[in-house]
Amino acid sequence: MIHTVIRSLAPALTLISLLAAPAAAQEARTALRAHVTVASDIVRIGDLVENAGAVADVPIFQAPDLGTRGAVATDRVLEAIASHHLIGIDTRGLAEVIVTRASRAITPQDISARIARALEGQYGLGDARNIAVNFDHAVHALHVEADATGDFDLVELSYDPRSARFAVTLDLATSAIMRRLAPRYTGTAVATVDVVTVDHPVERGEVLKASELVIERRPKSDGPALSDISAAAGQAARHQLRPGQPLRDTDLMKPAIVQRNDSVSIVYEAPGIMLTLRGQAQDSGGLGDQITVTNPQSKRVFQGTITAPGRVTVNAGPSTRVVAGAPTAVVESSAPSSEDSQPNHGVSSTE
Repeated sequence: MIHTVIRSLAPALTLISLLAAPAAAQEARTALRAHVTVASDIVRIGDLVENAGAVADVPIFQAPDLGTRGAVATDRVLEAIASHHLIGIDTRGLAEVIVTRASRAITPQDISARIARALEGQYGLGDARNIAVNFDHAVHALHVEADATGDFDLVELSYDPRSARFAVTLDLATSAIMRRLAPRYTGTAVATVDVVTVDHPVERGEVLKASELVIERRPKSDGPALSDISAAAGQAARHQLRPGQPLRDTDLMKPAIVQRNDSVSIVYEAPGIMLTLRGQAQDSGGLGDQITVTNPQSKRVFQGTITAPGRVTVNAGPSTRVVAGAPTAVVESSAPSSEDSQPNHGVSSTE
C-alpha cells in the first residue's frame, strides 16, 4: 500500500476572512476524523474535522495520488487550521489522520478482456473467452477519477496474425488523467482450448486419478489434446508425465494388470478343446493387450491376449479343429502339448 506525506497548500489557497459561525454550530463539538476519503486532489478542513462549520470548504492540503492513501500528523492538521478560529478540537487521541484518494481502478484483467473483445471473431481467434492475452511487460492497475464512467476505448489497435502480436493505446473520454497518460501496451493474443494435464509428476505405468487431473488453457496451435478429464482418468501413463503437459491419447495406455515375469494362467482355446497351464509373462500389459508368455517346464513360447488379471488366452486359428484321438502330430502343431499342462487339468473335446 502506498504511503505518502500530504503536502500543505500555499497560504494563498486559504480564505482571507470568515464570518462568525452560528451559535448552533459552536455548540456542536468539533473533532478529528481518523479516516477520510476524498474525491478531488484537494483536502479541505471539513474532510478532516467534523462540524467544521463555515470553514469546512477551506483547502489546506494536497490529496494523495488517485487510488493511494497518505497520512498527516495530528499536530500538522491543528497547525494548518489554527488561523481559522476552530477552538477546542477533540483530537480523540489520534496521532495521525489517514486520507484516501477515491478512484476508479482499471485492472490488468479489464484491459486483457477489452483487447480480447476487440479481437473476437477476427483472424481466426474465435470467441473472446478463448483468447489469451499476454503482455510484454508487467501491467498494473490504472487509477482514474472516481466519476470517470463508461467503458474505455482501444485506439490504434494493431494485430499481426503471423506473429500473434498486438499493440494498443487506451483512452477514456470521461477521464482527463487517462487522456494525459495515453497508456500503451504490446504483447501477444492467441486462441486457446481446454486441455487435460496432471498436477504433479507421474511415472510410467502409474494410473491417473481424476483428483490428480486439471483443466488448463493452452494455445490451440499446440495441436489436439484431451479436453475431458474422464477420458484420462483410470488410464496409465505410457511414459513420464510432467505438470502442465497437455495429455494426448499417445501419452496414455490401459493400466497393466499383468507385469513382466508374473506367473499367469495360460488358457488355450480351440474348437472343442480348452487347456489350462501355468506360464510366465514376458511382457507387461493391460486388458486386451497381446503379450508373450512361456511355459517354464517345456520352454514353449505363446502369443496370447490378456483377458483378466493373471490370465492370458491363446486362441487357435478358425480353421484348426482338435478332436479326441487326433494324431499326436496334429495336436503338437495346433495346441500346447499335454506335457505343458498343469497336473489335474484335463483336456475336453467334442465332435
